[in-house]
Amino acid sequence: MRKIFAIYAALGLVVLLAEGTGDLQAAGRLKLATTTSTVDTGLLDSILPPFEKRFNLKVDVISVGSGKAIALARNGDVDVILVHDPRAEEAFIRDGHGVNRREVMYNDFVIVGPEKDPARIAGKRDAVDALKAIADAKAPFVSRGDDSGTHQKEKALWKEAGLAPGGAVPSPPRGAVPSLPRGTWYMETGQGMGATLTIADEKKAYCLADRATYTAFSDKVGLRILCEGDRRLLNQYAIIAVSPARHAHADYLHAMCLIGWLTSPEGQKMIGDFTKKGSFLFHPNAYAEARGMSDPGQSPKDSAVNP
Repeated sequence: MRKIFAIYAALGLVVLLAEGTGDLQAAGRLKLATTTSTVDTGLLDSILPPFEKRFNLKVDVISVGSGKAIALARNGDVDVILVHDPRAEEAFIRDGHGVNRREVMYNDFVIVGPEKDPARIAGKRDAVDALKAIADAKAPFVSRGDDSGTHQKEKALWKEAGLAPGGAVPSPPRGAVPSLPRGTWYMETGQGMGATLTIADEKKAYCLADRATYTAFSDKVGLRILCEGDRRLLNQYAIIAVSPARHAHADYLHAMCLIGWLTSPEGQKMIGDFTKKGSFLFHPNAYAEARGMSDPGQSPKDSAVNP
C-alpha cells in the first residue's frame, strides 16, 4: 500500500510541477518510441492531442516494434517507451535503462487465417494446438520477424509447442532457445503488424496478430479470426521512463507527465472509450477500477460487463 501511495504521490507532484512551473509551460518536445499497434489503430492520434495541449508539449512518436523501441531507449535516443514485451521490459529495467514502469492497458493476440482454413484450426481456443496443426499441415504462415512484442509472443508459443516452422525441434543445449528454421511455408516480413497482415492476406496465410490492429485492418484483408480466447494470448502494454541516471539528457520530467496522464482517470477513460468498427480495442488497467470489459474485442453495448 505504501508503495502504491508513493507512486501516486510522485505522479501528483509531477503534474503539479508541470502546471505550475514556467519552464515546463514553455513549448517542448518529448520523444516516445512505441509499438506499431498504438499508431496503426489510431489510438495515439486520439489520446495524445489533449495531453499536448494541456502541457504545451509536442510528442514525437517513433512507431517500431517493441524490441526496436527498447533498443532506442537503451541508446538514450528517446525519453519514454510504450511497449508490450514484459520479459524485455524487465531486462531493460534490471539493466538500469528504465524506471517507473506502469501498466496502462491490455488486449489480446489472435491467430488469423484464410477463409478456407487448410489447417482446420477454426474454433480452437488453445493457441499452441493451433500452431501445431498449422505446422503439421505446412500451411503458409507469415511472421513479423522483427523482434516486436508480437514476434516474441509467437516465438514463445512455438517453443511451448515443441515445434518450429520447419518441423520438430531437436533437443537444444541446456538453457538454449530452439531456433526457428525457415521452411517454404514459413515467411518473415521484418515489418509492422499492418504490413504483415497485408502480406499474409496476399499469401492466403495464417498470422499471429494483436486484435486491435487486426480490427483496424479487417476491412482491408480477407483474413478472419480462427483462434482466440487462450489466456496465453493476453497482450499487456506498459509505459516506462528512460532513466535519467543512465541517460542524463533524457526528458525525465515530461516523460513522467505522460506516464501520469496515461494512468490518470482521464487518460484511462480516453483509452477505454476508444473504439474502431464498433469494438473497444484497448482496455485500461492502470488500476483495477479502470477495467470495464471482460473480454477484449467486445462491442460498446457490452461495456457494462465487469471482468
